[in-house]
Amino acid sequence: MSRKKELNYFTSNWHRGIEWYKSHFMDTVPVRGEASPNYTSRVFNKGVASRMNATVPDAKLIYIIRDPIKRILSQYVHLFAEGSDKRTINEALQELDNDNAYVASSKYYMQLEEYLAYYPKHRILILTTEELYADREETLTKAFRFLGVSPSFKSAKFEQLKHPSSEKRHLNTTGLWLMKFSEKHLNHYHPGAQRYLVRMLCYPFSRRVEAPRLDKEIQLNLEQALREDVRKLREFSGNSFSDWSI
Repeated sequence: MSRKKELNYFTSNWHRGIEWYKSHFMDTVPVRGEASPNYTSRVFNKGVASRMNATVPDAKLIYIIRDPIKRILSQYVHLFAEGSDKRTINEALQELDNDNAYVASSKYYMQLEEYLAYYPKHRILILTTEELYADREETLTKAFRFLGVSPSFKSAKFEQLKHPSSEKRHLNTTGLWLMKFSEKHLNHYHPGAQRYLVRMLCYPFSRRVEAPRLDKEIQLNLEQALREDVRKLREFSGNSFSDWSI
């Protein structure tokens, strides 16, 4: 995998060119990958699948999804914590069309449709975070088998859980300034070390983010807005997603 997790090459870093992209991978290994959630933000990042196909037409794609409403709540906590969204969760979900980033990103089949125009179904593997929680080793074995690497690979790191919503902190003005300053001036550190240092610097200038709660009417409207997309996803994947709320 690339040393930096989210390269966002096919979105915000496309202008950097293919040599910049190549520089993030080892030349000596046969299978390479990266993970950028923004590649499935179709409404706000146009042409990603087309660019990807033109660059790596034989790529295999893994799409990791979760209960669409829980994903929205998790995204809100992340954005609220970093100061990108100052609204309450119910204010953020007043309008539920595709211009709402929370809603659009939870329409998983809508995101897949763009890729299916460029990649055959057998090159796309859908996994869920629910699967990973329930049986991490078996789920990762499924991914390794799909990628054509050793399915017997095991690691103690499989059990690590990083960046849970329950640990998110809301930064005050000083904390936000420190975060931006640190990310700019500590970028020569390994990404893991950089995240740790930024967290330690900003922690005193933050407070714990409370779990957001949806008003009942918002909850019902959200379920209605997502129901048809979930139906199409079930039909496409053959997966019932029986533990989802929709």
